[in-house]
Amino acid sequence: MKEREGAGNDSVEIKVHPRTGSPAGPPHGNQFQNQSVFKKWVPWLVPLFVVTNIAVFIAVMYVNDCPTNSGSCVAPSLGRFSFQPLKENPLLGPSSSTLEKMGALDVNKVVHKHQSWRLISCIWLHAGVFHVLANMLSLLFIGIRLEQEFGFLRIGLVYVISGFGGSLLSALFIQTGISVGASGALFGLLGGMLSELITNWTIYANKLAALLTLLCIIAINLAVGLLPHVDNFAHIGGFLSGFFLGFVFLIRPQFKWINQKACPPGYIAPPAKSKHKAYQYVLLVVSLIVLITVFTLGLVALLREVNVKDNCSWCHYLSCVPTSLWNCKSQQVYCQSTQLGNQFNLTCLSNGKSNLYYLSDNDSSKVQQLCSELCS
Repeated sequence: MKEREGAGNDSVEIKVHPRTGSPAGPPHGNQFQNQSVFKKWVPWLVPLFVVTNIAVFIAVMYVNDCPTNSGSCVAPSLGRFSFQPLKENPLLGPSSSTLEKMGALDVNKVVHKHQSWRLISCIWLHAGVFHVLANMLSLLFIGIRLEQEFGFLRIGLVYVISGFGGSLLSALFIQTGISVGASGALFGLLGGMLSELITNWTIYANKLAALLTLLCIIAINLAVGLLPHVDNFAHIGGFLSGFFLGFVFLIRPQFKWINQKACPPGYIAPPAKSKHKAYQYVLLVVSLIVLITVFTLGLVALLREVNVKDNCSWCHYLSCVPTSLWNCKSQQVYCQSTQLGNQFNLTCLSNGKSNLYYLSDNDSSKVQQLCSELCS
């Protein structure tokens, strides 16, 4: 983690020069050294996000009602909160059809049914117990410290906008199936930490060590996204969004200005012409332009059904790298269906399983999801 000059995370060593005629030594007890010049916020938004995510997961499990909608469930003693079969969902969670109903990212619904809100709602949903626990522990570990330093408003904006950026990039590259999770927003906080270190470079001690440590953490997390069944496009989109947002929201005053404002009476600090350095303003303006431009172009491309993956022959390696241990190609499943009114009888052609479903409308994407569950 980054260490500020002086003692403590939110303290800097105040370098001052005594006025002529003032005592040459420091004030008694070193009382003006290592003053805290940045407000230390009491974090409440990040814990609220954690509670909200857990509450939403519980609500999703209530709606899922596995005993009523599925033949067999994991932990049936939990009643309607029991989990889908492990073959269907190994993360101990609901069915994909329930997640889709509750607001998962479904490109078909975003484009053809004008449900753009799914780009935001999906970041509050999780596929299972393991999924929500891993993300919430990461959010507490990263988010609490950031909110203490920068406050709820700025960190909240970075989190939500980064989640939106992750969903947007995911929708542009992966246009089949559904996607859920707060990982894009979490990677946005990591990206914000990196840009915050860069833009506030002058107020940090041990700069190189802090930079290398943070880069290693980011690289390891992005590398995990190269495994199959992980939406690394959401990770990358969230990280890049948070990186540029950090230059906008996480800017700090330069060190000379801090010395000048925190200088005790009777002492003269080195003069500072402005609160921020010129490069900080440049990074802020450039980042704003990049964010507005990319988000606008991305939304236009999504609503016009542009599949960016088709125009980039190597981009699929950003989300999954094939090895001898796994295959990145998604397995196609096929079902035979017969319809009588709003009743669909699906039979999986690969394993011969059959089931009867009741659908209010003839939604091809939902039928395909049910087929995938039946064949899993």
